[in-house]
Amino acid sequence: MNQSIQQALTSFRDAYPVDAATLSRVTKPMTEYIGEETMEQAIRALLQGENLLLCGGKATGKNILADNLAWIFGRPVYTVSFHVNTDSGTLIGTDTFTNGEVRLRRGPVAQAAAYGGFCVLDEINMAKNDAVAVLHAVLDYRRLIDVPGYEVIPMHPATRFIATMNYGYAGTRELNEALVSRFTVLRMPMLDAERLALLLRRDVPNATADHVNGCVGLFLDLNEKAINGEISTNAVDLRGTIAALRLMTDGMRPADAIALGVTNKCFDEFEYRLVQDVAMTRFG
Repeated sequence: MNQSIQQALTSFRDAYPVDAATLSRVTKPMTEYIGEETMEQAIRALLQGENLLLCGGKATGKNILADNLAWIFGRPVYTVSFHVNTDSGTLIGTDTFTNGEVRLRRGPVAQAAAYGGFCVLDEINMAKNDAVAVLHAVLDYRRLIDVPGYEVIPMHPATRFIATMNYGYAGTRELNEALVSRFTVLRMPMLDAERLALLLRRDVPNATADHVNGCVGLFLDLNEKAINGEISTNAVDLRGTIAALRLMTDGMRPADAIALGVTNKCFDEFEYRLVQDVAMTRFG
C-alpha cells in the first residue's frame, strides 16, 4: 500500500474516532485479503465517500475484503444477510416496549448510520422490494434515515455501505438501475493458481507441497467446468477445499478428504460422478 493511501487512512481514523459503545465491533479479521490492487481500489473509493458493491463469482473473497476494509478504516461492522424474511424493519429497526414506552430498537443500518459504522449488505441481490426501498432512501445524497413516528437519523460522515453479490444463485435477481447507481462497483478477480496456493498455505501451514498443489489444481479444474456450464458451483467450494487439506494433514487419505470436503457436496448423481472423475485425476 502506497504512502499517500496510508496517510489518508490515518487522517480518516483521526478525524472519526470510534464511539466507545461500539469498540467490540471493531475486530481484526481472521483472514487477510490477498490482492493489493483490488484492496487499493476499494480503499480509494471509500475514502472519497463512495459505497461499494463487490460482485463476482464464488470464492472471490468478497466478505473477506469487506471485513478487512472495515478493520483498515477502524470502523465498527454491522452485517445484514438478505433472505426472504429481511424487510425494512430488519434494516432500520422495530418497536420495542421499554420502561413503559414504545421505543425504536435500531437495526444494523440505523446503527451504522448513527455510529459511523461499515454496514455489510451480504447477498444484496436477494433483497425484497421492501428492503430495496429502504436502501434507496439510505444511500441517496441526503444521507438521512427518516423513521416514521420516531426520528430522523443523520448519517455519520464515516458511515459506508459495502454490498456483496454472487451471480446465478437460487433466489437472486438483477439489481435495479436506481440501486446500482448508488454504488461504486468493484468486480472481484477470480483466484489464480499463485494466490490460491498462498491462501491455502496460510490457512494450512503444515500441508505438504504436493497436497497444496493438488488442491489448487482441483479447485481451478472444477471452477473452469462450472464457468463452462458442465457442473454447478456446488463443488467449487474454497471452504471445502481448505477443510479437505486440513484432513490430509491429519493423516486422512487425500481421496477420502476430497470426498468429504468437495465431491460429496454434489447431490446430483451425474454431477457427482463427473466431479469424482476430475478429483481422481489429481488424487487418484
